[in-house]
Amino acid sequence: MFGGGGFDSRKMQQMMKQMGIDIDELDVEEVVIRMADEELVFTDAEVQRMDAQGQETYNIVGSPERRDRGDAAALETGEEDAGSDDAIPQEDIEMVAERAGVSEDEAREALEAANGMPLDAIQQLSE
Repeated sequence: MFGGGGFDSRKMQQMMKQMGIDIDELDVEEVVIRMADEELVFTDAEVQRMDAQGQETYNIVGSPERRDRGDAAALETGEEDAGSDDAIPQEDIEMVAERAGVSEDEAREALEAANGMPLDAIQQLSE
């Protein structure tokens, strides 16, 4: 892509600088990617941030541990059973109640029906 011979990192850095691309190596302890049903947890990841003309891109290199979201909720609250009333953090109940304009009891019920997902609970209450 960049011509014949070997790889000259200094020349590559100069070319990237001319194109307005800046790359920084980040010193991270952990990277967590949350999805609807699971989390990807990188504990020994190498992370680079690339800024290309104002657009930031992050590159994560490593092997993630996959966690079920129910397991993660139980770990965060210290509860074995993520489906119990105590598994829903009070902060989530208060936030849903405030954003949806309902009582905390209604917010708790909506969170239980939405498997502890605040955004889903708010959307359900807004319908």
